[in-house]
Amino acid sequence: RLFKINIHAPYHASVEAARQMPEGGRILIIGSVNGDRMPVAGMAAYAASKSALQGMARGLARDFGPRGITINVVQPGPIDTDANPANGPMRDMLHSLMAIKRHGQPEEVAGMVAWLAGPEASFVTGAMHTIDGAFGA
Repeated sequence: RLFKINIHAPYHASVEAARQMPEGGRILIIGSVNGDRMPVAGMAAYAASKSALQGMARGLARDFGPRGITINVVQPGPIDTDANPANGPMRDMLHSLMAIKRHGQPEEVAGMVAWLAGPEASFVTGAMHTIDGAFGA
């Protein structure tokens, strides 16, 4: 089930989106810093699914590139959301692993997404864009 949600769904959605979009379109996938780093036990399958997104995006960048369509993965670290609140039980452990000792804000991720979706990022594809307060450094 995890791989269906984290790999199969983004793959099929990306392929179908590219099929229907005009040249020069943008595809953005929200992954996770856990594709690069897993600081806790018991999350191997989740980490593997997020790592697989990286290879998928690199491969699809080659497939879509001739049409000027870019595909990139945004990899947030700890972000203040309902699922991972900044004042939650994992706070101290997560912040101890980060250079910037706070959860990121959704608006910070949105800024990166907006840039990648814009014309300034037309030469950026098949790349992982980590926004994590140096959690993965």
